[in-house]
Amino acid sequence: MRNRDWFLREDEGEFGETLHRRTEELYSVQDSLSDEDGFIECPAIPLRDLVIYPRMVSPIFVGREGSLLAIEDTQLEDQTMIALLQRDPDQDDPGPGDFYPIGVEIAVGRLLSMPDGSSSALVQGRRRLEIIEFTQGEPFLIVRARRIFEPTDVNRQIDATMRTTLELFQRVIQLDRSLPEEAYLYALNIEEPGWLADMIATTIAPPIEERQELLMIPEPLERLQRVVKMLAQEADVLELEDEIHTKAQGEVDRTQREYYLREQMKVIQSELGEGDPWSREINELRSRIEGVSLPEEVQVRALKEADRLSQMPPLSPEVGIIRTYLEWILELPWTETTEDNLDVPHASKTLEEYHYGLPRIKDRILEYIAVRSLSPKRARQPILCFVGAPGTGKTSLGKSISEALGRKFVRLSLGGVRDEAEIRGHRRTYIGALPGRILQTMRRAGTVNPLFMLDEVDKLGQDFRGDPAAALLEVLDPEQNHTFSDHYLELPYDLSKVMFITTANTTATIPFALLDRMELIEFPGYIEEEKIEIARRFLIPRQMEENGLQGKEFQFTELALKRLIREYTYEAGVRNVEREIGRICRKIARLKAEKKRYPHRVGSASVERFLGPPPIFNLEAERRNEVGVATAIAWTVNGGEIMPVEVLLVAGKGNLQITGQIGNVMQESAQAALSYLKSRAKELAIKSDLFDDIDIHIHIPEGSIPKDGPSAGITIATALISAFTSRKVRKDVGMTGEITLRGRILPVGGVREKVLSGHRVGLKTVILPKRNDKDLVEVPKQVRAELEIVLVENMDQVLDIALMPSKTSRRSRTLKSGLSSVDTPAKSNGEPPAIHPGV
Repeated sequence: MRNRDWFLREDEGEFGETLHRRTEELYSVQDSLSDEDGFIECPAIPLRDLVIYPRMVSPIFVGREGSLLAIEDTQLEDQTMIALLQRDPDQDDPGPGDFYPIGVEIAVGRLLSMPDGSSSALVQGRRRLEIIEFTQGEPFLIVRARRIFEPTDVNRQIDATMRTTLELFQRVIQLDRSLPEEAYLYALNIEEPGWLADMIATTIAPPIEERQELLMIPEPLERLQRVVKMLAQEADVLELEDEIHTKAQGEVDRTQREYYLREQMKVIQSELGEGDPWSREINELRSRIEGVSLPEEVQVRALKEADRLSQMPPLSPEVGIIRTYLEWILELPWTETTEDNLDVPHASKTLEEYHYGLPRIKDRILEYIAVRSLSPKRARQPILCFVGAPGTGKTSLGKSISEALGRKFVRLSLGGVRDEAEIRGHRRTYIGALPGRILQTMRRAGTVNPLFMLDEVDKLGQDFRGDPAAALLEVLDPEQNHTFSDHYLELPYDLSKVMFITTANTTATIPFALLDRMELIEFPGYIEEEKIEIARRFLIPRQMEENGLQGKEFQFTELALKRLIREYTYEAGVRNVEREIGRICRKIARLKAEKKRYPHRVGSASVERFLGPPPIFNLEAERRNEVGVATAIAWTVNGGEIMPVEVLLVAGKGNLQITGQIGNVMQESAQAALSYLKSRAKELAIKSDLFDDIDIHIHIPEGSIPKDGPSAGITIATALISAFTSRKVRKDVGMTGEITLRGRILPVGGVREKVLSGHRVGLKTVILPKRNDKDLVEVPKQVRAELEIVLVENMDQVLDIALMPSKTSRRSRTLKSGLSSVDTPAKSNGEPPAIHPGV
């Protein structure tokens, strides 16, 4: 608090007389006499948060027993005391090292008891003192100190500084309404520079640390300069406060003026019979609520909010919140529906018109439409989850389904959503609160039965703001979503008529509880033949139209499309295929615009001319029969691929090394294949101790691509047996299947893609597990006719098909004798050693 007891006013009444009498007592106390060395010795009183300057009068509050004893002792002796400021105001029992080195000699008046049990006294500052030593610590402090003499002469610099100080002080007095104008008049009558600095510092009351620093400055000019700085800062703050106060007052005055004018306008309008605009607006809002078809609970709530709104002043902050809430209720679809088109042939035609392939997905949609046509009142809607690689047509199929059904289509992307309030909304207590994105999208749809696509459901996030996947459980549960509750609306909203379709690239990141509520439909990715047909039907016409080309100006050959797909794209979908087609169309459009010659038929050579060297090189089937090299056919998200497996035998200690960025499952398949080979060593005419004298290296090319899975088990076993028996593997045979330790062949997945990849690279025979016979129905008939597909149950059948007949040679005799073939030179007839010749 500011200390403004620097002067005493002649107050009227008993209080003024008492105060005047107590002040006269202070003036009667004489200063302590100094000894012959100029030192004085008297009791000291510790102060926590009060600095007393010379000539200033101030009350102090005393509560410590030692301080009370010191005051009583000085009053008995009729002498002064020394006021010392503590460095730490929270310390109850300070010692000699806990005080600042400069204090003030003070005269203390009579003690008065306060209601809280403490005592109060009026004190007057006399002289600055430098503390020399503490001569007594108990029961109270006694200090030996030396007076600090201050020069009182006024030169030109001091005079100029005093004038500046007074000008700034006057400015502060004018700005600070709590300071009396008498303070400036009192300062004008002070002629000593040091006294002026102390008086102003007492009046404006800066922080306690600054007051103590000012007390410790002996030079009057330096003190004045410090006070000038304080006054300048105080004036700046006060001017800012005054500006803020003026603006606030102006705003209040303007609001009051508007209120009075509005009240007058109400009276005038009532006299004219026009009514109040605010009342008209409320009545219009009520009419809208009663005119819209709302559920009973929603209508009751809306009318209740309208009644609350009518009782509020128009400028109340709550008005905007309630009006926004009512607007949301009125704009949401509660009963509006679109009639479903349940014509199954029409739906089938629409789906075929916009999408090629995807028979399973189309069948599921047609089944739904057929059931709805037989049971129109069926309330439960399917909740489908399309899972597949990017670019396979998941989102566009959703649009086609909505068109086939005749429903509105709305889409909400959930990728990167981390806040549960994004789904359920914020409560109305928050500023700027809105419903969640589910209801926002429903308002955009305008009907209660749209086709609602939730895109990228596998990319939902989670953090301290909640789990949006958990909030989706109610949305996607047919048993709960008829009473979906949004935090903002706080009313049940029926989502049971909505057909939800979600999309994802993988199910690995979708929580199990959410996954359990959806019917999964996998998008397997397009094979080469399907991509060619999609490019002809959809991609080429669309890109030609976008690039200003006519349909008959040029065309792509089938060889050009095959090369573009194989050598310029590597994907499960067709997005990059369309990009490359667009690149070719743009280059042709440029040639046409420049009136240059351009090809009317884009062939295989034209593809490289327009797109440059191919960035992708696919593995090709082996060109000759080899020892220790077998061809596996593998599934990837981008379709089927062939995968050569190479085995190399070298002299060693029986170690097995597998390279090519192989996963754990494939490594286990290699171990199982080797164990099977060892168990059949006798039947295969391999000496059992041979395994201890050689090292086996299995390598699968394209080491930068991770590979895993059990389906290469029979291929690894075939390559191992070929290397140990020197029997060559047929170059036109590809295989897939999981091997057990007993040599049985287990079924695998991705048969359709694998068989098609074998056919694409020119293989003649494909070996499959017998239990995969059911999957061949998905393979096109033409491919099945051109390929020899052999179904096997054990490794003996695989070896009979994949290996060439054995020949007696020095190389095989070398293996039987227990020596590695790399230790034995090849025969003069040119037969190679028992290692892969390319390694």
